[in-house]
Amino acid sequence: MMMLMEEERVHTPVMLAEILEYLNPQPGQVIVDATLGMGGHSLEIVKRLSPGGKLIGIDRDEESLVRARALLGGYGAAVESACGNFSDMDLILKNLNVESIDGIVMDLGVSSFQLKDAQRGFSFQSEGPLDMRFDRNSYISAYDLVNNLNEEELSNLLWTFGEERWHNRIARHLVFERQKHPIATTQDLSDIVIRAIPGRFRHMHHRIHPATRTFQAVRIAVNRELESLETALQKAIKLLRKEGRICVISFHSLEDRIVKLAFRHGAAEGMLKIITPKPLTPTYTEIKENPPSRSSKLRVAEKAERL
Repeated sequence: MMMLMEEERVHTPVMLAEILEYLNPQPGQVIVDATLGMGGHSLEIVKRLSPGGKLIGIDRDEESLVRARALLGGYGAAVESACGNFSDMDLILKNLNVESIDGIVMDLGVSSFQLKDAQRGFSFQSEGPLDMRFDRNSYISAYDLVNNLNEEELSNLLWTFGEERWHNRIARHLVFERQKHPIATTQDLSDIVIRAIPGRFRHMHHRIHPATRTFQAVRIAVNRELESLETALQKAIKLLRKEGRICVISFHSLEDRIVKLAFRHGAAEGMLKIITPKPLTPTYTEIKENPPSRSSKLRVAEKAERL
């Protein structure tokens, strides 16, 4: 247990101060953390819900849930948690006899716990099986996509979900290399991507590793992340009570675009009031103390009466 708690203290929730300010959790409210992860945001939210409030956490990753439950265990009945996709939040909440909520937060980033576990296959920084599933009970892994999609499908995947400039070359190299042997590990995939990018461009990525966009694209496809996000946003807006707030932290342009459009659509329909016309970004101090936060953007909207 001591080792578990030490791991959890290492995790730093992104833009926590901003989430608490804009979500503004109050005693007696029902708040949903739709991406519970390691429980960092929820820990501070639930402290503000007593007496009489409830924090409901949802996550697809059973291993993350175990750690979050340990972190939040001291709050007893004030915390409920469920393993599932946030796109199914309406069904999850119905099972908990919850019809409406006062606020919801979504942190769309991959947790440091997931990235550091080589066996999960999320990172090119350590050797591990090519997996990338949030839900390890799901059928399709990164291995399946990388080794079975044809060249055109791979190219489209890399461009659509990773906006990878060299998508055609990388797809061609992947198909060529897998004819020799399956692409089975994170190192295999990373090495092939690096070789596929023209030499003079390999060091022009500056802050990001040349395989970053490929890994992002494959992970998004494996977990159907963008499709799930669109569905989750629609359901969250319907579940919010009047003046309830939705706070969404995204980490790349594809996610941010979906959130922006969902909020604009909700505002046009008279269901939402946009609180942040432009997304909030981390402070210089936070980026310095927690470098993974540097690409995060926070958008906030509030439930309104229909026009």
